[in-house]
Amino acid sequence: MMISLLSVPVISFADAATSSASTIQAQIDQQNSQITQLNNEIAQYQNQLNATDAKKQTLQSTLNQISISLKKTGTSINLSQAQISATELQILQLAASINAKQASMQSDEAALGESLRTLDRTESQPLVLQVLSDSNISAAWNDIDEESNLRDAFQVQLNSLQAAQQALTSSKAAQETKQTQLQQHQQALKTQQGSLTATKQAQADLLTQTKAQEANFQAIIAQKKAQEASFESALTDLKASANQMVSQSEITTAAPGVLQWPIEGPITISQFFGNTAFADVHAALYSGHGHDGLDITAHIGTPVHAALSGTIIGTGNTDATPGCKGGSFGKWVMIQHGNGLNTMYAHLSQINVTQGQHVSTGDTIGYSGETGYATGPHLHFGVYVSAVTQIVPLGQITNGHSPCSKAIMPVPPVSGYLNPLNYLPATPYKTL
Repeated sequence: MMISLLSVPVISFADAATSSASTIQAQIDQQNSQITQLNNEIAQYQNQLNATDAKKQTLQSTLNQISISLKKTGTSINLSQAQISATELQILQLAASINAKQASMQSDEAALGESLRTLDRTESQPLVLQVLSDSNISAAWNDIDEESNLRDAFQVQLNSLQAAQQALTSSKAAQETKQTQLQQHQQALKTQQGSLTATKQAQADLLTQTKAQEANFQAIIAQKKAQEASFESALTDLKASANQMVSQSEITTAAPGVLQWPIEGPITISQFFGNTAFADVHAALYSGHGHDGLDITAHIGTPVHAALSGTIIGTGNTDATPGCKGGSFGKWVMIQHGNGLNTMYAHLSQINVTQGQHVSTGDTIGYSGETGYATGPHLHFGVYVSAVTQIVPLGQITNGHSPCSKAIMPVPPVSGYLNPLNYLPATPYKTL
């Protein structure tokens, strides 16, 4: 009884590099080339935006800045679409590889199983019967020796099959990672499309307000400055009326990273919290109390993210209050967090959330702009003590007669404003 080693199946995996797979790889290479090109275009637009930042603010420079932002955002959308296409192709490529491995493994498992059953039937005979069934003892020992070699070969194949299963598991994990990346690209695309819409609307609003006349543009800036003085006076009265000592137990312990930056990418701060040089020069605007937040430069339409998970406890638009246009926060959002802090996001061009909505850290809550008292596009980011913050009409407590007295906004006492830098990550930033 001779058992031929030729009956041992040889493990082989299907080569994924078929003509179809080659086509997919060529498409992936093409998408990657396009992605590189789009990244270069975005970098060029960013350089142009940086150049416009240094110019004196005029209607034309503002429109140029918006136009470049639109081009940059449009290119970013094309980049996201290219990344989505590349990821979809990579998922398709992985799926083909997984299918090939599964088919090969099933074939190998079936062949190995049949060989093992044959070997098992042979080994089930007692040794003495195996010896007697052969024509001579030498042949019997040869058969037994071959059976030993066969067992060793089966063990090698089992090890190979186990390695193939581990490789398949890794391939599936890689596919899941690609699918997650695809979802992220799709979310980024949605955000960028929202940014494009917000920027276009801001451009249209500016042209409507100014009637494309430089004199009208400068008049709007002058009106904002005049409105701000009246607004700050009323706000100071409200702070004084509501002023109460904030207990130390109500103030969240300062630590870097309690909050995340609300703007992605390199951070440039145009005005710090407290008695800044600008606040000192314009003491009448801040009633000697200094600046109550952090101003972060951000071109119109820049996505603004929640600094921490929490609940939207208020949104508003002070520009919509008759007589208050250009005098306050403009479009604003406030989030209450579970750690005793509220965060404020002001001068937005668009609000994407509603009161009562829960948001997670990093969610897009709106887009930066130049609404309210803002003589240039930026995000005003404030951190307040939750326990002492009210959202009320500006004149509710003081019964003031400011043009902004009916504007609804968050107001804590002076001691309820906190320095945002005490809670943000210690990320390097630039200053203007």
